[in-house]
Amino acid sequence: MSILIPQNLLNFINDHKKFIIAGHKEPDGDCVGSQLALASVIKRLGKEIVVCSAGPFKRTEISVYKDRFISAIGERERQDAAVIVVDCLSVSRTGDVEESLKGLPIAVIDHHEGRDHCAGTRENPLFIEPNAPSTTCLILTLIEAMGFTPTEEEAKLLFFGLCTDTGFFRHVDSTGSETFAYASRLINGGASPKEAFRLINGGKTLAARQLLGILLARSQSYFDGKLIITTEEYHETQHFGLESRDSDSLYQLLQTIHGVEAIVVIRQETPAHCSVGLRSQDKINVSKIAAAFGGGGHKNAAGLSIKGTIETVRAKLVAAFEQFF
Repeated sequence: MSILIPQNLLNFINDHKKFIIAGHKEPDGDCVGSQLALASVIKRLGKEIVVCSAGPFKRTEISVYKDRFISAIGERERQDAAVIVVDCLSVSRTGDVEESLKGLPIAVIDHHEGRDHCAGTRENPLFIEPNAPSTTCLILTLIEAMGFTPTEEEAKLLFFGLCTDTGFFRHVDSTGSETFAYASRLINGGASPKEAFRLINGGKTLAARQLLGILLARSQSYFDGKLIITTEEYHETQHFGLESRDSDSLYQLLQTIHGVEAIVVIRQETPAHCSVGLRSQDKINVSKIAAAFGGGGHKNAAGLSIKGTIETVRAKLVAAFEQFF
C-alpha cells in the first residue's frame, strides 16, 4: 500500500510557525504516540509546539505520558497557532479542548472510517487513510516525506501506537505485510517489541484484575452466543477507579469464546450517560453500528457515548445487532 502525503498538509506545516497538536478525549496509545512523535519532529523544524489532551489518561500504559500534555488552551497558546488534530476525524472528538481550538486553521490526520477522503484545503488539509493500520503509521510516512528519519524516541512512540491499534499484531491478517514493513522501519530506528509489550501489558493492579473478573462473570450471550455483552456499573467505576480498567484484556478474553462474532462493553460513566466499546471478529462492521449512535471507529473496533442507563442502552444495541444475526 502506497500512501501519499497531501501536498497541502506539507504546505500547512511549512506555512505556520506554531502548532497545537491535539488528539481525541480518552486517548489511547495510537493517539498519544502520534501526538508526541509529530510534536517532536515539528519541533525539529524549529517551530513552537503545544501538545494538548482533554484526557483522562485512563490506561496504565499511557499514564506515564500524562505530564507531557496540557489540558487547557488559553489565549497565549492560541496566539498565531495552527492546529493538527490526530487520530480522530474532527475537532469535535477532542472533548473539553474543542471550544478553545475553534477559529484556528486546522489540519486532520487520521486512519478511521467515516469521512470523505478529500484532501481538504490549504488552510484546512485532511490526511485520512482508513487502510493504514494506525495513525502512527501515517505520522511515520509524514516524517519520511519531510526528509527525516525518526529519532529513537519517535520510533518508540510510533511503534507503541502501532502495537496498540493492531492488538500487538493480533488483528493483522494475510493482507497485512505492509504493517510489518512499518514495524521493521521503526525497530531499525530503535523501537523494541519486548519493551512495547511490557509497557502495554504490564503494570496492572490487583484491582484491575478483580474488576476484570467481575465483568467476565457478568457477560451475557445473545443470538446463540454470537454476541456477548457485559457491563460496568456506575458504583464499580467509583470503587475501582478509571485506572483499573483493562479493556484490552477483557476484549481479548471474550473474543476467544467459541462462536462469538461481536463483543459489547457498556459502562455507566455517570448516572445518565454510558460509554460503549464494540469489537468484532470479522463478519460485522461495528463502526457502522457505532456511527448510527454518533460514534465511530474501525470495522473491528469502535466506540460511542450515549445518554441513558445500562438497561436502555443494552436494549438499543441488541436491536441494532439483530440485523446481522
